[in-house]
Amino acid sequence: MKTGVLALQGDFDAHRRRLEELGAEVVLIKKPEQLEEIDGLIIPGGESGTFLKLLGEDGFAKLKQFVLSKPTFGTCAGAILLATEVENPAQAGLGAIDIGIRRNAYGRQIDSSIREGKLGNSPLEMVFIRAPKIVRVGEGVEVLATEGADPVAVRQGRTMAATFHPELSEDLRVHQAFLSMIPDVEKTRGTFIGKSSLSDELEQERRQKDKE
Repeated sequence: MKTGVLALQGDFDAHRRRLEELGAEVVLIKKPEQLEEIDGLIIPGGESGTFLKLLGEDGFAKLKQFVLSKPTFGTCAGAILLATEVENPAQAGLGAIDIGIRRNAYGRQIDSSIREGKLGNSPLEMVFIRAPKIVRVGEGVEVLATEGADPVAVRQGRTMAATFHPELSEDLRVHQAFLSMIPDVEKTRGTFIGKSSLSDELEQERRQKDKE
């Protein structure tokens, strides 16, 4: 199993370190053809419009093909790229997860903050930097984490998105949740810290929903 981190901008190296702490083999993706080497991808923070420019038409097309077929996790600007609807201002994206998202909803860089949210019912430190806000959650989208009343991490099918920066905290559970979506992880999950992709509470909630 190889996991990629899109290394065009943003703190992609922090994501690499977190994934390697969990035992994953990581490839920094700088060219579209490298997408063929990996089984899952993280799109880090940065500036979503700049991502589109750096990718170009060919790179964007290959990235869209990847995210619609393999596990992908977008944080901050990455979450904006994955959303089906973007406002403030409107922007084209990959349309991989049915959410509406508002850019820069928490203010400018100077308004960055560290807050305590919840992963399921468990406390989780969250770093917000020029963060977007999820303003609509579509049918079939699961809310994984909240900050106050706001959903801040969601999942639909093979796609995850977070409006905060889990790579800047020592808590590895959000990255574990992403790795759990990559099929071969189940064969080797004993190599990962805690041997669990989500908190026990989230696992219990999921089983309960399946029963219902």
